[in-house]
Amino acid sequence: MALSDDIRLLSQVPLFRELDGDQLRLIAFGAERRSTSGGQELFRERSPAESAFIVCKGSFDLYSTTRDGTVRLDKTVGAGTLLSELALVTMVERKFTAIAAEDSETLRIGRSLFERLLEEYPQVGRLIENRIRDNIVSLAKAALAMQHRFR
Repeated sequence: MALSDDIRLLSQVPLFRELDGDQLRLIAFGAERRSTSGGQELFRERSPAESAFIVCKGSFDLYSTTRDGTVRLDKTVGAGTLLSELALVTMVERKFTAIAAEDSETLRIGRSLFERLLEEYPQVGRLIENRIRDNIVSLAKAALAMQHRFR
């Protein structure tokens, strides 16, 4: 895929939507494209996350392990999905196992590349901080709603 295709894909991901062409180009140029065959694991739940992935084509099944040790399919995600976005800014564990549902491609964005973006364009930090804060608030609201539903 051409650099221009990667830039277009990045511009459609909510986290990167407000970035300008030069900023998107920096990420696209430094990102690593990966092919994953159907049935192959992209990453495993509870492993250290030092990068995020954007699904370019294909789809991934996301599995998590319940408290009793049962593995369950949480959802299937497709092109344009950003996986493990918090890994771009801090050391976290993967929250699920991602297995390619079909032959798929991703863009791997390492934390060091993201840090370089923030060093070269400090204003991006504020955009990203706001986006992550909004995500955390949405997750907290969803968890609260779920908690009330089970009472």
